[in-house]
Amino acid sequence: MTAPLHIAPAHGKLGVLLVGLGAVSTTTIAGVYAIRKGLAQPIGSLTQMGTIRLGKRTESRTPRIKDFVPLASLDDIVFGGWDIFEADCYSAARTAGVLEPAQLEQVRGELEAVRPMPAVFDQRYVKRLAGPNVKTGKNKRDLAEQLVADIRGFKEKHGCDRLVMVWCGSTEVYMKQTAVHATVASFEKGLDESDDSIPSSMIYAYAALREGIPFANAAPNLTADIPAMLELASRTKAPLAGNDMKTGQTLIKTIIAPGLKARLLGVKGWYSTNILGNRDGEVLDDPESFKTKEESKKSALDYIFQPQLYPELYKDLCHVVRINYYPPRGDNKEGWDNIDLVGWLGYPMQLKINFLCRDSILAAPIVLDSALFLDLAKRCGMSGIQEWLSFYYKAPMHAPELYPEHDLFIQLMKLKNTLRYMQGEELITHLGREYYD
Repeated sequence: MTAPLHIAPAHGKLGVLLVGLGAVSTTTIAGVYAIRKGLAQPIGSLTQMGTIRLGKRTESRTPRIKDFVPLASLDDIVFGGWDIFEADCYSAARTAGVLEPAQLEQVRGELEAVRPMPAVFDQRYVKRLAGPNVKTGKNKRDLAEQLVADIRGFKEKHGCDRLVMVWCGSTEVYMKQTAVHATVASFEKGLDESDDSIPSSMIYAYAALREGIPFANAAPNLTADIPAMLELASRTKAPLAGNDMKTGQTLIKTIIAPGLKARLLGVKGWYSTNILGNRDGEVLDDPESFKTKEESKKSALDYIFQPQLYPELYKDLCHVVRINYYPPRGDNKEGWDNIDLVGWLGYPMQLKINFLCRDSILAAPIVLDSALFLDLAKRCGMSGIQEWLSFYYKAPMHAPELYPEHDLFIQLMKLKNTLRYMQGEELITHLGREYYD
């Protein structure tokens, strides 16, 4: 065992600022209020329901994670955020149609109190959306300063001791790094010049990191995963996590693919198609936004299967991803996977999966856990990329010289070992020789 890290106490209020008060955000907020009132269970939340083994298996020490590390209490969370529509959180949740009206009525007062601040939004980056509740400014630097003013005003108004920001907005058009993203200085010059390579999400990330606020990117956008943001996070000691929440189909892939690889079963093809009808589906109906999502969804199998190490099994894998906007389905997404396998002596097999999931129901606990764990990281003095939170993301942030770890079970081991490290507990390798020597 080693000495535990110094963790600042979680006293006072934690402000959770969400960018985009759409289906995911409103489901998260309504869920937290319902849980606080004892009306529901936090199913899917590792911070609230997960346990962690400490020491040897014979010691029977398995506390809840929230009892092991000093996470902020759900009772201390204050929600706020920005949206391009003016509706309060209750009205927005009714429009999203994820939760039953009767359930929303039980937390109506709390939801109506959450009203969005005007958003930084540029339709060039999300072509299928438009709304009236949008900031104007002389340039992108001006817009960033307005966000900083919003952040400071929210903190003061609600008496928050600490803040966390999570981008829950729509998927922006596909972008690659340019010279403007290289340093904080070049980025700030780009803000002054309203450079086209700086989308709305980057302006939010810049505002948060400049204030030293932990930031998570729940979409696949090129947002905080650029050198300028990493430099700024280092300077202000702000933790970062992302990208793109691992909810439906990719969650299943990161569960199934490690098992196939562990048994060294070959995979010739993996065809994935999604049907969804919410705002996310409408945005992804635009080819440029779909390209961003496609890159995020397709990367996981490449890293899990490691075709460069197992060319006989995975070198010629045909991986196809389709997303179809189908309005009648609403937030109830359907993911179809057809997997063509190869077994002993080259004999073919197939695995077919039909996951009828609820996108925002799967996403809400990730938003909550990301906020609570990032706040914990900040209080531990940890800054920059928090790779131990890869467990929650499709395209996890990682150091430039590393490949990302996509295996869900390795990610979970890494997350729990990080919590053990924080508290000075022995890391668990699962070697197990001590029971037999």
